[in-house]
Amino acid sequence: MKEFYENPLITRYASREMSSLFSSDKKFGTWRRLWIALAESEKELGLNITEEQIAEMKSFQDEINYELASEKEREFRHDVMAHIHAFGEQCPSARGIIHLGATSAFVQDNTDIIVMKEALELLEKKLVNLMDKLSKFALEYKSMPTLGFTHFQAAQLTTVGKRAALWLHDLYMDYEILQSLKPRVKMRGVKGTTGTQASFLNLFEGDHEKVKELDKIVASKMGFDSVYPVTGQTYSRKLDSDVLNFLSGVAQSLHKMTNDIRLLQNLKEIEEPFEKSQIGSSAMAYKRNPMRSERIASLARYIISNTINPAMTESSQWFERTLDDSANRRIVLPQSFLACDGILDIAINVTSNMVVYENVIAKHIESELPFMITENIIMEAVKKGGDRQELHETIRQLSMQAGREVKEFGRANDLVERIVEDKSIALEREDIERLMNPSDYIGRAPEQVEEFISDYIAPILEEFSDELGLETELTV
Repeated sequence: MKEFYENPLITRYASREMSSLFSSDKKFGTWRRLWIALAESEKELGLNITEEQIAEMKSFQDEINYELASEKEREFRHDVMAHIHAFGEQCPSARGIIHLGATSAFVQDNTDIIVMKEALELLEKKLVNLMDKLSKFALEYKSMPTLGFTHFQAAQLTTVGKRAALWLHDLYMDYEILQSLKPRVKMRGVKGTTGTQASFLNLFEGDHEKVKELDKIVASKMGFDSVYPVTGQTYSRKLDSDVLNFLSGVAQSLHKMTNDIRLLQNLKEIEEPFEKSQIGSSAMAYKRNPMRSERIASLARYIISNTINPAMTESSQWFERTLDDSANRRIVLPQSFLACDGILDIAINVTSNMVVYENVIAKHIESELPFMITENIIMEAVKKGGDRQELHETIRQLSMQAGREVKEFGRANDLVERIVEDKSIALEREDIERLMNPSDYIGRAPEQVEEFISDYIAPILEEFSDELGLETELTV
């Protein structure tokens, strides 16, 4: 019996790895590790804290007594105080030094930052694996001509691999943003109730150097080499905005990529993977819907829409802190990460096994190429003594006639036949067929793909070589 709402980000889309980062065990276990790090650091700097107290805290750091914590929160209406009391019940000798000098934001904000840092590292791994998949696809099809589209109208030729390189380049830009973001994810540190460290200055009897050192030692114990130099009670919520803008960037890239794949699947040129027993439609048995790409687009829109939340939260904070950020952040931060994790997993799955229908692509080129090479035909006819202006008008008229055959009557493009039959043009079929090799019209697309991947992507893949080879299995 399932009578309550279940979050589909957990049950359908996000990985267990990402879900666990936003679990209660991770959250409250990190709170306890922070309290232990604080006590250890205060002891090292001379406060009256014993090894026995710290050992007692460590022995219960992963045994969170949720039932008592819930009971205390109902009583206190304060989650941090509830967990301090619950931890203290387990550690009676350490009860008096748990959370010494700290405010709630010490565990809440530092935990949020720790979790975001680890979540970004997980997304980085998946982003690089996706870049690896797309690189291989782009290189495999770097020289395969295909119709380019502007305004979703047939334009000059490109290649299947070059188009994939455009998707890859968007992700490369996201990777660059992540590299600039990572060093800015610092610990809030040990700053006290309004960020002045007054409580710690009191504990250390006015010794400013010890207070500064406490900040550094706690951060180091939690895996950080830097802290924010100044904060209010909380770290600046601009960090949340920066992080969600990165997630939005990934979502934008994958939404654009999968829009293209969905359109290409309609054209029957490229298809996302379709499993043997997969059903495309409950009514239309023949259908092969691009459901994975559609799922990415759907979740991507959710991520993009969430960027307004941290922007509004940061802009509306009062002085050293206000609590109207709390409920919003409990929802927006985890769910944006979970959704981004989900779309990266789906994208890795899609790009691992995309199907390319070369004959359909060639057929589409064949139907449009005669229109695209009319300038070349004119130049070839001029070489044989024709008048450029007269030839232009003649071929324009023939092109209009051929276009009418295609659009009004649904017939094949017969422009080449019309040109051959028009004696004023003086070109033989062989003359025109020599101009009909699609590979002559793809410019530097193959070289662009090779150079981009070699110069920009390969060094990243080399750096993450031990992390590559990730395969994702979708829940639904």
